[in-house]
Amino acid sequence: MYNKPSDEELRARLTETEYRVTQNSATEAPFSSKYDDFYEEGIYVDIVSGEPLFSSKDKFNAGCGWPSFAKPIEGTDIKEIEDLSHGMIRTEVRSDIADSHLGHVFPDGPKQLGGLRYCINGASLKFIPKDEMEEAGYGEYLRVFE
Repeated sequence: MYNKPSDEELRARLTETEYRVTQNSATEAPFSSKYDDFYEEGIYVDIVSGEPLFSSKDKFNAGCGWPSFAKPIEGTDIKEIEDLSHGMIRTEVRSDIADSHLGHVFPDGPKQLGGLRYCINGASLKFIPKDEMEEAGYGEYLRVFE
């Protein structure tokens, strides 16, 4: 159901920032994402493949300038990879099927939400509003809002 389009298709469909973030592991500027201060009900999917990633139920304001989530949607696969770039030790997160760079996960999230902070580039995400999820093919994820 989900797949990674060709590079040619991605270059035609994504903005320059979306392409650089998802395909070249770039980072968008802090506070530049339309999803940073955005709290409508729905799910966030990989902008490349449509893979479900995060729910608005797990989104919180970390004040860091990027959309932040306590955890991925239960049952989704997100790759975690050691990232030693820029003289730091971090854990990069990537989508499973499209292998899109999403951002990083840190152990400094709210304790009451599990203690993790998935710090995600909004450029790697597409938001599907709750009332459009069924029509868009994500009806099975409405369970997140029950």
